[in-house]
Amino acid sequence: MLQEVIETKLHNAFQPQYLKVVNESYMHNVPAGSESHFKVIVVSSDFEGLRLIARHRQVNQALLEELSNHIHALAIHTYTPQEWREQQDGVPDSPMCMGSNH
Repeated sequence: MLQEVIETKLHNAFQPQYLKVVNESYMHNVPAGSESHFKVIVVSSDFEGLRLIARHRQVNQALLEELSNHIHALAIHTYTPQEWREQQDGVPDSPMCMGSNH
């Protein structure tokens, strides 16, 4: 399962305090059971002192194989442990696909 591969790679790359990988493919115009659209939430001290673009580049690098061959879209939410503790509104919802039937 692709979701498990993503979880394993992100866990190994960042040793996160919190990690959530959400398959959002159902929100898009793809066949049932697809694994093509994901949202990841990664909370890691590895992000301390890094700008958002650098954090996203690290996640993209960790998932290079999957992004090159399997994942159509990836929503990335990265936080330091302090930023995560300060989160009051939660993680933003991903928008529905314009071509979705939902």
